[in-house]
Amino acid sequence: MTPPDLQTWLITQISEKPSLETLFTGFCKKLVKQGLPIWRSQLGLETLHPEDIGFSFLWVDGALQERARARPGLLASSDYINSPAKHVDDTGTAFTWKAGEDDRGMGLIKEFIADGVTDYVMLPLPFLDNARTASVSFATKAPGGFGAEGHEALRYAATLFSPLAERIALRRVALDALTVYLGATAAQRAYAGQIERGDVRTLQAAILIADLRGFTLLSDRLERRAMVALLDRWFGVMGEAIEAQGGDILKFMGDGLLAVFPLDGDASASCARALAAAQQTIAGTAKLNEELVQEGQAPLRFGMALHCGDVEFGNIGAKRRIDFTVIGPAVNHASRLEGLTKVVEQPLVLSDTFAHTLGKPLRSLGSHVLRGVREPVEVFVPE
Repeated sequence: MTPPDLQTWLITQISEKPSLETLFTGFCKKLVKQGLPIWRSQLGLETLHPEDIGFSFLWVDGALQERARARPGLLASSDYINSPAKHVDDTGTAFTWKAGEDDRGMGLIKEFIADGVTDYVMLPLPFLDNARTASVSFATKAPGGFGAEGHEALRYAATLFSPLAERIALRRVALDALTVYLGATAAQRAYAGQIERGDVRTLQAAILIADLRGFTLLSDRLERRAMVALLDRWFGVMGEAIEAQGGDILKFMGDGLLAVFPLDGDASASCARALAAAQQTIAGTAKLNEELVQEGQAPLRFGMALHCGDVEFGNIGAKRRIDFTVIGPAVNHASRLEGLTKVVEQPLVLSDTFAHTLGKPLRSLGSHVLRGVREPVEVFVPE
């Protein structure tokens, strides 16, 4: 592709605001159309997420697929250590290979030899945000490879592609980070501009509050990192259940958790999802407790409560440190209700409001007095 052609196409993409998938697919097709014999191209970008170290788009013969790359253990894996990506990440320089050269002990190069690849290059992308890696690679099966002119054209193309790719990628990095720390709904609102202190909006939601029992005793007995690891395992069980049912975890409070399920559309269905998340947590914790007993540890005990009502959802805090959270009488009611699980000796209790909104058969535990609530309230558990 001649420089003006590529520049013109990329400029049009700025106004069209494509997704990274669309941009990369179009980029590969444009290069092929201009005579570069690309068989395979891969775009790899590091993100900011505790579980996924990054994501990549693999384009092979016109077909695109997205791949997530799990963070845990990746940098110590042999697949990464013996890879072109490791060379590019460490040196910030291009990696090249041609047919007839040694495979360097790299699994990827061995695959290329088997596939009949004649030339391969991986290039670092010159992102301004150099705290995270970004690269693009090209492979061809053409006799003679890309040639010196083709390699120069690919380097030039990658340099021109880089600013627009970074512009789109940074949005994903920002949303990933915000989602991890705020939750999906809060992340979208904060990124959209709801960041002013005191900017809160009334939201109808099912509220889930959970708390471990005997946390102080556990903290005294376990070494600090072991305690953190145990909390991570339990929160992991809860997080998977809540995320699977479309809820948002807004806050971890020591050994406790606050999550909401917005009552959008069908309120009964939203409450049903909240109840399903709670029941999945109970089942998941039972499985975790089996593992803990096998490891010689005591099983976990906990309490959960479900309530629903209006909450104020938004930014609350100091001038330079705010929290995106929910407050209101409904949240306080859910907290008081969770404390009742100790009295009734049930892992999960539901408020009368939640039971009414759910509209499905439940078992009543009768009326109980909640701390700070004037009148006794009827409490329910699943049948």
